[in-house]
Amino acid sequence: MHIDRMYVESSEEPLGIDVPSPAFRWSFAGDAGRGQLQAAYRIVVALSEQEAGSGTGTVWDSEFTDSRNCAHVPYEGPPLLSRTRYYWRVEVRMASGEPLCSRVSWFETGLLHEPDWKASWMEAPAGGDQAPESSQPEALPLFRTEFRLDLPVKSARVYVCGLGHYELRLNGRKVGDRVLEPGWTNYHRTCLYSVYDVTEYLQEGANAAGVLLGNGFYHVAGGRYTKYKGSFGTPKCLVQLEAELGDGSRVTIVSGEGWKTAPGPLTFSCIYGGEDYDARLERPGWDMAEYAEDGGWTSALRAAPPAGRLKAQASPPLQVRRVFHPAGYTRPRPDVYVADLGQNFAGWVRIRVRGAAGTRITLSPGELLKEDGTVSQKWTGSPYRFHYTLRGDGEEIWSPRFSYYGFRYVQVEGAVPSGGAGRPEAASAPDASTELLELEGSMINPDMETAGSFECSDALLNRTHEIINMAILSNAKSIFTDCPHREKLGWLEQVHLMGPAAAYNHDIERLLVKTMEDIRDAQLPGGMVPTTAPEYVVFPEPWEVFRDSVSWGAAYVLTGWNLLKLYGSRRQLEEHYDGMKAYVDYVAGKSKGHLVDYGLGDWYDVGPNGPGFTQNTPVALTETAMYYHMTGVFADIAELLGRREDASFYRGLCSRIKNAFREAFFDEEVRRYAEGSQTSYAMPLVLGLAAEEHEPALLAGLTDVIRRQGLRTTAGDVGHRYVLLALMRSGHSDLVYGMARQSESPGYAYQLLHGATTLTEAWDGPTVGKSQNHFMLGHIEEWFYAGLAGIRYRFDPAAEGFALDLRPAFPEGLSYVRASHRLPCGTVRVGWERTGAGRLTLELEVPMNSTAELRIPASSVDAVTENGSPLREAHGISCTTWEDGCAVLRLGSGTYRFHSTL
Repeated sequence: MHIDRMYVESSEEPLGIDVPSPAFRWSFAGDAGRGQLQAAYRIVVALSEQEAGSGTGTVWDSEFTDSRNCAHVPYEGPPLLSRTRYYWRVEVRMASGEPLCSRVSWFETGLLHEPDWKASWMEAPAGGDQAPESSQPEALPLFRTEFRLDLPVKSARVYVCGLGHYELRLNGRKVGDRVLEPGWTNYHRTCLYSVYDVTEYLQEGANAAGVLLGNGFYHVAGGRYTKYKGSFGTPKCLVQLEAELGDGSRVTIVSGEGWKTAPGPLTFSCIYGGEDYDARLERPGWDMAEYAEDGGWTSALRAAPPAGRLKAQASPPLQVRRVFHPAGYTRPRPDVYVADLGQNFAGWVRIRVRGAAGTRITLSPGELLKEDGTVSQKWTGSPYRFHYTLRGDGEEIWSPRFSYYGFRYVQVEGAVPSGGAGRPEAASAPDASTELLELEGSMINPDMETAGSFECSDALLNRTHEIINMAILSNAKSIFTDCPHREKLGWLEQVHLMGPAAAYNHDIERLLVKTMEDIRDAQLPGGMVPTTAPEYVVFPEPWEVFRDSVSWGAAYVLTGWNLLKLYGSRRQLEEHYDGMKAYVDYVAGKSKGHLVDYGLGDWYDVGPNGPGFTQNTPVALTETAMYYHMTGVFADIAELLGRREDASFYRGLCSRIKNAFREAFFDEEVRRYAEGSQTSYAMPLVLGLAAEEHEPALLAGLTDVIRRQGLRTTAGDVGHRYVLLALMRSGHSDLVYGMARQSESPGYAYQLLHGATTLTEAWDGPTVGKSQNHFMLGHIEEWFYAGLAGIRYRFDPAAEGFALDLRPAFPEGLSYVRASHRLPCGTVRVGWERTGAGRLTLELEVPMNSTAELRIPASSVDAVTENGSPLREAHGISCTTWEDGCAVLRLGSGTYRFHSTL
């Protein structure tokens, strides 16, 4: 048994921490027997590795604190210093008395105070003259400077913000492997800077620094397709490089005076429209020392700072995480080739070409094909193009820098694929002067840790899991987007409705924290939370319904609550308490008789009019149910934070909402809400709006309507999660399994049957069109883990630890399920298999410092054995009962192997 992973602000050994009280976290691993709980911890923070290793907390010593908490322990020492590396170690006393001691880890602070910034914002001269709404973007600028270092470099950091996006280069090399930096925000409120360790990029003697800028969401000038046009200003950057030399002296290089700028080869860049690059305009060696500047270089101008506050980027950086190669090409027209990469994803292309100078290659990505075999962008924003103009001196390699798209196919014009590019020989054109030697698709998503795995005996469910996960990753950027092409906006309903599902697969804590910050920046003075954050598009009349909807705005409260339940993070609730309260009060003030009659409701449900506005469930039912849910959760938050007066008030408000909801929608005679849609049955059941005595009839109504509809899914973006939760929690996972498998009507299997490789926007996406890469309907992913594998958990603030509620489901037709999920304290694993008629084997691992309750079906308690022994003889099983046909076992940490006879 040992302390395994060590985190500060949910990152291992992070650079650029700029919160005043960073949170520590650690997990456990190893085999130490059963029932291991942490009883106390001690954290020491020091300025040297040796001091921390010896247990000397020269900066802070928490001393031994009786607590099980290992998820979010705040630093409580003296104020941290800027640009300082701190070393830390944690000692743990287990309840068994065994001591544990971690290795020494570290974190490094960023620039914590405004005076720490010595650099000036700079821009190209044309930037000051170009109108913010210009539809004729000019070539994007390059910036450069040279400097000398008289001694070898001991260590060096660079702090950089380039708006909208940047690429930083030192001595001819790109710094790091991040792309699309920094993350996008409301730049009037927040601008993110990044920190890099650039020690290995610098050298004694002459050095050079260079920056390329892109527009990103900071400056959407148009020129091709745009979701909207708008600007926070023209591109600008801020660079501060600090180096410590071998003798301990320090050198600081800052942007501003002395930097030069020139137009670069990037002649067009739009986050919505694509990117153009003319290699003939390259300036070879511009990012190297002793470069001979020509007349195209002028002095960079000092720029007015953006209005937003500088803040270190804490969300996981974007990287090229996966590469796809075409299986082959088709040739729908003599001069057009189409590559099929076999997988829909979000990112860009990378090409290797050879041809004559001045040849222009056009690359058109898309998700679908037209009838004639060319690429379609009908539903995803058109035109979107990548253009590359050759310089003509041999093989050339290029990929975009500042624009991405969602696609599976790439249409190529202006070059002929060679055999090495995967093209069928029939598509050859031997006399072509421009040869496409290689094309690949680069998938871009955050560098966030994998947190789970799932597989079962049903290949269809496994493929469903895959397409949902691909959609999640495709839409995980610095925000959770709705789609990676047409909008790229942070629609908020998916964050709280799909957040638990996404969290089973990936560590999304830092993305959820950024979502909270984006919502705070987007919130209006009157308390309203818009449906998107950052709010780049303000929907005017008559489309204001797209701006104000409780099922979207409730993400502010519910995401904060999810951060506590999933990750044990309490700080977000404290920091955002006033904002969350303001939103609840805003909705309360706008409601009519405690009912909310505005908003989007159960968006994209299945009805006769095709996907779009809700058709089966009244908007007021869905929105009021979410208002009730949000208010109840906020009352719990108030209670947790000791705001008892608020807690009492909002619990009273919940009662009034519940009464109004019942009077408006419940039909006492037929025991249903509204007209009895799947959503109108499920939401009251799951959210506690239904009276306890009515729950059996409502559940029967839900299951009956699903069966009468042939196991078809009819709920939409908001309601579907609650349909699955209502069935899962009531022991009807067999119905969920049937719904997942039916393929004749719109649903998961229907999408797979019709060729989907990512989850689509509409239930019948592959045939109806729309986006082919949306994750908003992927709620069954939560059922894979919480239903089939039975992994349900929450952080218990009172116990300061994680409690597992393990209730695997065993639908007929499945022979095995295996799943794992990494909690902040360690990894839980569940695997079950049918081992014969009426027999089950269940293998289980409960992580250290957690407790679990397990329900396993059996004919009696005596029909369950653990490692071949009766339960009464098994170590670590503290209590056994019998309930609803299941043996109920209370377990401590450890590994278990159960056999059950049904």
